Parts: sequence; structure tokens; C-alpha cells
Amino acid sequence: MIDALLNAGASHNLSLEELEGWGIAFGASLPRPIVVTLKGDLGAGKTTLARAICEGLGVVDVFAVTSPTFAILQEYPTPNGPVVHADLYRLRNEAELDALGWDEIVDRAQVLIVEWPERTARRWPVATIAIALSYPDVGLASRVLEVSRT
Repeated sequence: MIDALLNAGASHNLSLEELEGWGIAFGASLPRPIVVTLKGDLGAGKTTLARAICEGLGVVDVFAVTSPTFAILQEYPTPNGPVVHADLYRLRNEAELDALGWDEIVDRAQVLIVEWPERTARRWPVATIAIALSYPDVGLASRVLEVSRT
């Protein structure tokens, strides 16, 4: 099922409702351990997609899934272990990432969802799925979703 959702390199133009549905199905089919990076401009739908992925993973209180911009890291319980959700937007340098214990977080997380992955130059593990969200030229009612394995 995950391969059908990935269509590596494929680009999908989705409404916000379709994006949420895709995210739920994607989350439900994710192998573990896995890192999922979410890249896109402010307001592109990264946190909306992260919430949908968490719902698919079994996070009970999906309304608790919010942008961790100020906290940087949030952890949500699921029946199969916690999901770690990171937002690297506010990081100024790699030393701040080190202060979080980033390498240990990446090593131990069964599912790690990272918004603003471009804020670090570090390499991602082999089991990483990169998602980019953008607005199509035709309007703001939909999002272009591009998925690749890194």
C-alpha cells in the first residue's frame, strides 16, 4: 500500500480534504522506523499533513497535533509507540540541534516527522520519505504534493 501512495517522484494536485485523506492512508501504511520530512512555504499545509499522518498512525488525540514551532519537539503516544514531531523553523544553527540531542532522537524514534528539514545540513537516515508541499498556479484551494524517497 505504501508504494501506491508514494509513487516516488510523482506530483499530486490535491484539495485540502484530499490531502488529509492521503495523509491518513499514508500514516496507516508507514513502515517503522521511518523519518518523514515535510518541506514547503509557510501555510502550505505541513502541519495539516502532519496531523493527518498522525491520525493514520493511531494518535488518539489528533487535535493535540499542532505546529511545534515554539516547542521545537512534540511527542504523541500511539498504540505502537510514540511519534516525534519536530519543527526546525526557529533553529539558528547546528549547535541548537545538538542541544536537543538530535542524533539520539533520530536514532530512537520509530516515526519522526520533521517540518522545515532544510534548516539542517545533516544527512537523513536511509529510511526517509521526503514530502514537498506547494501551491499550484491556479489558486490556493489545493496543494501540490511531491513525494520521494531519499
